[in-house]
Parts: sequence; C-alpha cells; structure tokens
Amino acid sequence: MATKTTSRAGAAPAKTADKANAKKIDDVQQMTEQDVLAMPEADYMNAAQLAFFRNILVQLKDEMLRKAGATTEYLREEVSVVPDPADRATIEEEHALELRTRDRERKLLKKVEQSIASIDAGDYGYCEETGEPIGIGRLLARPTATLSLEAQQRRELKQKMFGD
Repeated sequence: MATKTTSRAGAAPAKTADKANAKKIDDVQQMTEQDVLAMPEADYMNAAQLAFFRNILVQLKDEMLRKAGATTEYLREEVSVVPDPADRATIEEEHALELRTRDRERKLLKKVEQSIASIDAGDYGYCEETGEPIGIGRLLARPTATLSLEAQQRRELKQKMFGD
C-alpha cells in the first residue's frame, strides 16, 4: 500500500504542473491585443508575447491552408461545361481572381512560416537590418514584419529612388 501512496504523491506534482501548463496555454490563447500592448517595454518579446504571436501566426497559417484546400475543391467542382459565353467568362474571371488571391496567400504563407521559425530561433520581433525592436503595434498590424518602421521606410525610399 505504501507504493500506492508514493505513486499518488509522485503523481500529484505532475498533475499540478500539467494544470499549470494548461492554464498558461489557456491564458496565452485568451490574451488580447490590449493585454500585449499593456505589457511594459522591458518585457518586450517575453515568453507570453512570443506565444501570443505564435498563436496568431499558426491560426493565420491554418486559415490559409484551409482556404487553399477549399479553392482546390471549388475549382474542381466548377469544371462543368457552360454553354453561355457570358456565364463561362464570368466563371473564368472568378477562377482567375481566386487563383490570384491564393497566389498572394501562398507568398504570405512563406512569410508566416519564416516568422514562426524566427520565434523558434529567438529572433522574432527584432529588425533584420538594425537589430532594434520592431514594436508591438507594428507586429500586431503585420505579424510577419521583419523590419522596423524606420528600416522599412528607408527600404521603400531606396526602391523608389533606384527602382529595385
């Protein structure tokens, strides 16, 4: 019987730790943008913020993959022969628009995956060019941002001047 008591005692801390981890996960999933913005600047890119942005990026990735699958199904279903040229042109235009949208999302998906990898590497939230913090506000507006606002403006100015 002593072994049962020992195993229960050993299991209790594990269960407590599991509950604490589950609570942390729930807390991160329930965090709002206001919660992240309210954190002190000294806490920039702390574990909670990284988890918050990871959650946003993973949701964005899942949504894009879901839409891509739905588009594939939609395009397969609409292959029927339409005798009216105007209807056929409308369907073809809808397909072209859908494909352009998915192509943009495919490019964004690559950036989302790179951002998730950046979180894993511990580099997320810092400018690629200057190493300075990108800023919570900018990351909330564009979670895949890799440049600070100033660095992005410099890059856009150079592109405008030199046509890069």
